[in-house]
Amino acid sequence: MNPDTISLVGLGKLGLCLAAIHAHKGRTVIGIDVAPDVVDNINNGISPVVEPGLSDLIAEVGGKKLLATLEHKRAVKESDITILLTATPTLPDGGFSNAHLENALRALSEELGNNQKAYHLFVISSTVLPGSIENSFIPLIEKHSGRKVNEGFGICYDPDFVALGKVINDFMNPDFILIGESRPEDGKLLETLHLSICDNAPPVRRMSLASAEISKVSLNAFITLKISFANIIGNICEKIPSANPDDVTGAVGLDKRISPYYFKAGLSYGGTCFPRDTWAFGVVLKNLEIPLDLMLACHKANVYQDEMLAEKVIRQCLRLNAKTVGILGLAFKPDTPVIVESPAIKLIKTLLDKGIGVVAYDPLAIDNTKKTLAGGIEYAGSVEECMGKAPLNVLTMPSKEIAKSIYKYNGPQTKVLDCWRILNKADLPENVGLLDE
Repeated sequence: MNPDTISLVGLGKLGLCLAAIHAHKGRTVIGIDVAPDVVDNINNGISPVVEPGLSDLIAEVGGKKLLATLEHKRAVKESDITILLTATPTLPDGGFSNAHLENALRALSEELGNNQKAYHLFVISSTVLPGSIENSFIPLIEKHSGRKVNEGFGICYDPDFVALGKVINDFMNPDFILIGESRPEDGKLLETLHLSICDNAPPVRRMSLASAEISKVSLNAFITLKISFANIIGNICEKIPSANPDDVTGAVGLDKRISPYYFKAGLSYGGTCFPRDTWAFGVVLKNLEIPLDLMLACHKANVYQDEMLAEKVIRQCLRLNAKTVGILGLAFKPDTPVIVESPAIKLIKTLLDKGIGVVAYDPLAIDNTKKTLAGGIEYAGSVEECMGKAPLNVLTMPSKEIAKSIYKYNGPQTKVLDCWRILNKADLPENVGLLDE
């Protein structure tokens, strides 16, 4: 098999970054997507996705080393390795839909059945429930290609462990690489391919397909448990005078068994992965008749954080006689336009339901918010404008960019509720008061 040319199906927030990195590293990449405007933009060197560093990469490789197309057949005709990184939307029961993956695999398999090549490697990178590859994808490929696994085709699982806002860095500097393999030869080839885009030297763990599927969903579920525990510490410290949550988590996180990463008290976890992966892990437990009380408690703790934030803000509105609240940060985290399960969005909905006015600012997520929420919100063009229109402002994400603007604010007197404790009280201008709760 020729690893110098690969194909990648799904040019979304993650797939496009991965395709661009492979092309940047010198590989020819056939990128397949179902959206004509996405394909056209990429081939013209324009990124259809907002992600730090991606625009420069697409300007460099788009239409050159990265060739976008609507045709799945080109993946089989022009490459021996196809990575699939399509969406796996959440189903009503909390599981994942494999519909997009299955549609793509069906088209690829039919083309493979008409091709004379001896072998083709399929690499699943989308997050899927354990058992999906062996129970669904392999039978589908065999049916539509007329081939047998490990004879006319191979399949591996190589999920991503990246965070929006730093996807490119995370792909190129991963903590580790996880590979599930249908046969060792394919796993070894994929290991070499994956390591070729890394700037670091991460450890690699190769295992069965099922073990890799379990590893992927387990990791995010464990992180949400860790976040939830940090938030419990924060809630304890709020009720005990002189207690500081950062001192507590900072000390506890020094233990090697715990570590400081993702161990900071703040708002609820959100985004495209953590909430849904937690539910999906619960679905796995339920299907296997294993008690899922722990994951239900994790979800309940996350909901509690949203409720406590809303109560806190409403209480301050009454104390300050504030009719309008400024929301500084709409995305679920800095450096991304994604507002899925954003604590800020949930807070805004509650405030509007209570008849409290909202003025909001975010450097990237205003357009997505306008598409998601109905009217009743005023959008500011800057941090200064937002703060100047509200006597109470809520800093909902740990954004250094927003913090810098707060330090420079010179408008009317206002108060700031810093949910992540990133502001230094001594550095705030005299017209900005920092709420202690």
